[in-house]
Amino acid sequence: MKYYSLNHNAPKVSFKEAVIQGLASDKGLYFPETITPLPQAFFDNIENLSHEAIAFEAIQPFVGDEIPAAALKQIIAETLCFDFPVVAVEKGIYSLELFHGPTMAFKDVGARFMSRCLAYFNKDKKDSKNTVLVATSGDTGGAVASGFLGVDGVEVVILYPSGKVSDIQEKQLTTLGQNIKALEVDGVFDDCQDMVKKAFLDESLQHKNLTSANSINIARWLPQMFYFFFAYKALKKQNKELVFSCPSGNFGNICAGIMAKKLGLPLLHFVASTNVNDTVVRFLEKGIYDPKPSKATISNAMDVGNPSNFIRIQEMYQNDLEQFSKDFSSYSFTDEETKKAMKSIFETDGYIAEPHGAVGYLGLKKELKNYPNAIGVFLETAHPIKFLDVVEPLLKIKLPIPTQIESVMNKEKVSTKIKSYEELKAFLG
Repeated sequence: MKYYSLNHNAPKVSFKEAVIQGLASDKGLYFPETITPLPQAFFDNIENLSHEAIAFEAIQPFVGDEIPAAALKQIIAETLCFDFPVVAVEKGIYSLELFHGPTMAFKDVGARFMSRCLAYFNKDKKDSKNTVLVATSGDTGGAVASGFLGVDGVEVVILYPSGKVSDIQEKQLTTLGQNIKALEVDGVFDDCQDMVKKAFLDESLQHKNLTSANSINIARWLPQMFYFFFAYKALKKQNKELVFSCPSGNFGNICAGIMAKKLGLPLLHFVASTNVNDTVVRFLEKGIYDPKPSKATISNAMDVGNPSNFIRIQEMYQNDLEQFSKDFSSYSFTDEETKKAMKSIFETDGYIAEPHGAVGYLGLKKELKNYPNAIGVFLETAHPIKFLDVVEPLLKIKLPIPTQIESVMNKEKVSTKIKSYEELKAFLG
């Protein structure tokens, strides 16, 4: 499998090169040259397959022969070492819980898969190191820190916006030490992401062998397909069409879901549910892509004004807005609407949704009016404990602290404050 840049001005590369480089030399995101649907027999028999077997069939065509089957299966086994339950919330509506991993966020899968791919590619390199440079608006940093902790030949530098991630999220990315470094940026997530992209294109930093662990990296993005296959497996016996609502920030998750559909997974419709950062909502209304600076919300992992992965979604539809709109809707919700939904879900169904999942629920409810006979699934992307400052007072409950979170709560935060790209560059050396 070869990968090309979506800016179309860089050489095609292998899976290995795309993972190591992260971003193409022309600033473009990498995209697979071919997408070949999986055989129908795979979907006919999916309920009899293990999660690991399903994941292998889905990802292997994108990896090709660059990681042998046995090694790839081992990487997948280490990636999928936790559950992905589909939980009934109300009649016809399910929550796909993606927060049962080590950092209690959906990004654990992509981070673990990518770290192990990079470790495989580095196994024979004794002298050179890769520097993983990543921007986070919330959960990416913790997932990457955990996934890459102690990986030989890899240093991790995480940029996060000061005061704009939750306390627990901050602890998860600033307390691990070893090969993990945290930079606290005076700005918003988009400033962090812009610095990361600029560093990749800075020739004076080539000796650092920079790569990204944001969802711009194919090894972080593509494994997110697995969720949609797992949910389909769980719900297939109901013999109804499926509508998926993804809380969307950088649009990597929903983009992976659309890739699963392109591989033949029979999914009816996707909803990109956003907070007030509504760039894609406005694009669908007006046909003009007009990103704006991000605004801070209680669903902070979605505080993204210019979602990187949306260009990949456009590529999968050859920029045909009419075709795209048949498969895809997007809705925006305020913090007040989000809080109201969290209270309603809890009081009516006894289900504790955190702000991102609540936004996904709202978008799903809105879209299901168009598909009354379908089953709806919203992605619950993080454990409520990560947003206890919102969840507990709003729902008037006390959340027990899971062991994954307890392990970092009493550790000391270690971060370096920066304001500019020049300071990032000086830190990287």
